[in-house]
Amino acid sequence: MAPPSSSPSHPQPPSSSASLARINNIASHISPAMASTTSFPADTVPQAPEDPLFGLARAYRADNSPIKVDLVCLRDFSSPCLPLFYMKHFCQLITSAVAGIGAYRDDNAKPWVLPVVKKADEILRDNPELNHEYAPIAGIESFTSKAAELMLGADSPAIQERRTTSVQTISGTGAVHLGALFLSKFYKGSRVVYVSNPTWANHHQIFNNVGIKVAQYPYWNKETRGLDFDGMKSTIAAAPEGSIILLHPCAHNPTGVDPTLDQWKELAVVIREKKHFPFFDCAYQGFASGDLARDAAAVRYFIQQGFELVVAQSFAKNFGLYGERAGCFHVVTAPAADAATTITRIASQLAILQRSEISNPPLYGARIASTVLNDPALFEEWEGNLKTMSGRIIDMRNALRSKLEELGTPGTWNHITDQIGMFSFTGLSEAQVQKLREEYHIYMTKNGRISMAGLNTHNIDHVAQAIRKVVGETQ
Repeated sequence: MAPPSSSPSHPQPPSSSASLARINNIASHISPAMASTTSFPADTVPQAPEDPLFGLARAYRADNSPIKVDLVCLRDFSSPCLPLFYMKHFCQLITSAVAGIGAYRDDNAKPWVLPVVKKADEILRDNPELNHEYAPIAGIESFTSKAAELMLGADSPAIQERRTTSVQTISGTGAVHLGALFLSKFYKGSRVVYVSNPTWANHHQIFNNVGIKVAQYPYWNKETRGLDFDGMKSTIAAAPEGSIILLHPCAHNPTGVDPTLDQWKELAVVIREKKHFPFFDCAYQGFASGDLARDAAAVRYFIQQGFELVVAQSFAKNFGLYGERAGCFHVVTAPAADAATTITRIASQLAILQRSEISNPPLYGARIASTVLNDPALFEEWEGNLKTMSGRIIDMRNALRSKLEELGTPGTWNHITDQIGMFSFTGLSEAQVQKLREEYHIYMTKNGRISMAGLNTHNIDHVAQAIRKVVGETQ
C-alpha cells in the first residue's frame, strides 16, 4: 500500500499567470468585444518618435555634479518646488512642449518675473470690476489693437487705412497655427511654405498638419558661421511663383543670425517679383536688440512696400509670460480700393476658425500685456525691462567670446557676438558637444546650439575653459 501523500488533499491553486490566461480565455467567449482589436492599431497610429530633448533632459536631471550647466534651459522643470505630479511625469508632459524653446534666466540661473508684470498683476487684482467672463472670439480688443501697433507701428499705413485684422491666439504657436490653417483653406497660390534651414522645429509640424508642404531655403553657413544670404535669396527666387515664405524678422531661432536691413530690402524685391506671400513669425520683438522698432523693422518695411502678409506675434519672451500663452495673429491686406471689404471678409473667416478650435482665448496673459501696452508709464518701464534682459544676453555673448579668445581657443569666435537674441549656434561639432556633456557636465543640443540665457557670471569660466579643451582635443 502506498504511503499517504504529505500534500493537502485539495488541489493546488494555479499560478497567477495561468489564472489570468484562463480568465482572458473565458472572457473572450463571453464578450467577443473584449477580444476585438483596437480601432487604432500600430500601423494606423504608430509610436511617435521620442522628442530629441527627452534624453538630454533625463541626463541633466540625473547628473549630480555641482558644476553642471544647462545651456538648453531645462533646469526649471526639475525644480524640487514643482508639484510631485509634474516631477513624475516630467518627460511626458514637459520636455517636448517647453524645454527646447529656451527661457530667460537671471544671473543666478533663476526665472525672472518682470517688475512691470508684477505691477500689472497688482493692478488687475485690485480692480473690483474684474471678472472671468469669456473673452470675445477674436480676443481682448485693447490687447490686439495695441499688439498690432507694437508690431506694425502706430503710424503704419496699413493701420491708418484700416486694412488689418488681429486675432488673439495661444501665444506664438497658436498664431502660426491659425495662420497656417487660414492659408490652407483660402490661399490660392502655391501650396508650399519655404522655411529656413534650420528653423524652429515646430514650423514643420504645424504646416504639415494642415496639409501645406514644407520646403527649405538655405540659411546657416557652417563655414562662415553666419547667414548664407546668397543661398537664401537664390532659393526663394527659384521657388514656384506664389509660394509662402516664412521669415523670422529678428533673433532667428535657432541660429541667432539675422539679415541686415539692406538684405531684407533685397529679399523684398525677389519676393515681389515672384509674387510670393510673406509669413513673418516674430517671437522676440524687443528681446533681441532691446529696441522694439528695430526688431520689427523688416515687417514694417514690407508693409511700406505694399505687401499683403501675415504676422505671428508672441508675448512669451518679451513679457516673460511663457506659461500664460499670450499672442496675436495679424493679417495685412494690400493697398486697394476694396481693402476694407477684403479685411472684413478675412476677419469673419478667422473668427470661424478660432471658434471651432479654442472658441475664446485665455484672459490673464493678454490682460497683463494690455495693461502695460495701454499705460505710458508702464510701457516705458517695460522697455527698461527689455533692455535688462537683452543687455544681459549681449553681455554674456561678449564675455564668452572674450574668454574663448583669451584662452587661445582654436578657430574664430566673432560669430558669438555677431549673432543676436536668445540662441547661438556655436559651431561645435556633435562629438565636441558629447564630450562637453560627458566630461564637463555642460548640456546643449547636439547641433551646438546654446541658450545664451543659460550663461551667467557664475558658470561662464567653466564653460569657456571646457570649450577650449574640447575644441583643442576633438574635431
